[in-house]
Amino acid sequence: MDMELQNLAFFLVVLSPALATTPLVMWHGMGDSCCNPLSLGRIQTLVEKEVPGIYVRSLEIGNNIIEDTLNGFLMNANKQVEMACQKIRSDPKLAKGYNSMGFSQGGQFLRTVAQRCPTPPMFNLISVGGQHQGVFGFPRCPGNYSSICEYIRKLLNFGAYLPSVQDNIVQAEYWHDPLNEEEYRQKSIYLADINQERKVNETYKTNLQKLKKFVMVMFGNDTMVQPKESEWFGFYEPGQDKEVYTLKESPLYTEDKLGLKEMDEQGKLVFLTSYTDHLQFTESWFVQNLIPYIK
Repeated sequence: MDMELQNLAFFLVVLSPALATTPLVMWHGMGDSCCNPLSLGRIQTLVEKEVPGIYVRSLEIGNNIIEDTLNGFLMNANKQVEMACQKIRSDPKLAKGYNSMGFSQGGQFLRTVAQRCPTPPMFNLISVGGQHQGVFGFPRCPGNYSSICEYIRKLLNFGAYLPSVQDNIVQAEYWHDPLNEEEYRQKSIYLADINQERKVNETYKTNLQKLKKFVMVMFGNDTMVQPKESEWFGFYEPGQDKEVYTLKESPLYTEDKLGLKEMDEQGKLVFLTSYTDHLQFTESWFVQNLIPYIK
């Protein structure tokens, strides 16, 4: 019996790191997919190397990689979030809670999951280049989808807030026009809702405040996101597109519509900078700066 107890103790010690590891949910950005071995798949491999035994769920929005990639352009963002919430709820390995990491638009999408779908609980949210105040500009597009990008550019220029564009073009749903703030607030079907620009949803605020840490990465030399300060909840001052306000200068903070001010005072907000272009961080930077919020 003593030998059996010793073996059991040894077994528990060996397994304890894996048992204690919090799962990770990842969501890719525009032009990418859940499992591309050169992008998100590479990140997953790095995470699994640095955090032995971790379970990583990289969200696939669709039935295959092609659908997943195209849906990042052409599937209503609210429907994508609903699909993500269902996948997370139905995964038994996530039932006790998880950390999350979103890349580019995946950052604001996972924030929406935190606000709308509190079960199972999200502990830490890591937004890597997420555009939390939206974008006003579409300078370049990643991946091999130049024809789709040109199509989207034309639609955004034609009328980002037309119902047909809002319902079908992902990038229009977080298009934030500082020259037409009232039209944005009234007609944006996604970003204006999650940022409490219209009627305040107290549930959004309550759910977001349940996070232990909300980590935001801004890319200091970003040439894709306009303005790059959106990655830290900054944006253009209303009526022009040159001067930028910070999170603490925004009504979202001063009026505490999302609870960000309270979270900041509690030390829950973390602001990080990679002085590179959009999503062009090094593995060493990733390991040093982001892995601590995954372990």
